[in-house]
Amino acid sequence: MENLQELESLPDGKFLINTINAYSYNNAQKDAAFADALRGGDALLPDGMSIVMACRLIRAKSRPERRIAGWDLFISEMQRLQRKAVAEGLRKRVMFLGSSDAVLGRIAERMKTDFPMLDAITFSPPYREAFSDDDDALMLRAIHDADPDLLWIGMTAPKQEKWTYAHWRQMNVRCHVGTIGAVFDFYAGTLRRAPRWMQRCGLEWLFRLLCEPRRMWRRYILGNTEFILRMFGELYVRK
Repeated sequence: MENLQELESLPDGKFLINTINAYSYNNAQKDAAFADALRGGDALLPDGMSIVMACRLIRAKSRPERRIAGWDLFISEMQRLQRKAVAEGLRKRVMFLGSSDAVLGRIAERMKTDFPMLDAITFSPPYREAFSDDDDALMLRAIHDADPDLLWIGMTAPKQEKWTYAHWRQMNVRCHVGTIGAVFDFYAGTLRRAPRWMQRCGLEWLFRLLCEPRRMWRRYILGNTEFILRMFGELYVRK
């Protein structure tokens, strides 16, 4: 996907939307299941200026005009569903699968003001490195029972993408599904987004690094360096 306008023209029905940034790209080179999950979705958004610039550098088939963050996807989809609910005079259901009950509670509360025609349905899965078969069955049942008009999955990458793709055929949904990780915390207000000027300059990664240096230094300092080296390697191969 190359621009924000394309978000407005996505087809109705069951449709999987993932995002990619330098961190997820690096991980996908080492994790075949994650790579398959990213490729197997219906749309892949460039959630990072590093991806936008790299696509231009290597002259990729898709050359995004700008970064399309998970937040952009979230707001676009929520506003579109709100407009549809108002036009039809019918309330719509939005399911949030992931994160903690505390975060989910704050999301549901904020939605009452921001999107008054949308009802939040939440499910907090157990915190485990890998889900059991019983966990999977419980989450799939929760999705089925919710019968949402929009489904958000936020378990952090690459877990959320791999889980969603592995269970895609079992998901009995008729709506858009987005894997958006940190957006849950951004919307709940438990994690701050970078100032607008940093977002516009492609420096949101720097803001997160400054806010959480101990947790983020490997991802951004080592990870960004790895990504740059991979892109120059890709450019060399293509010449």
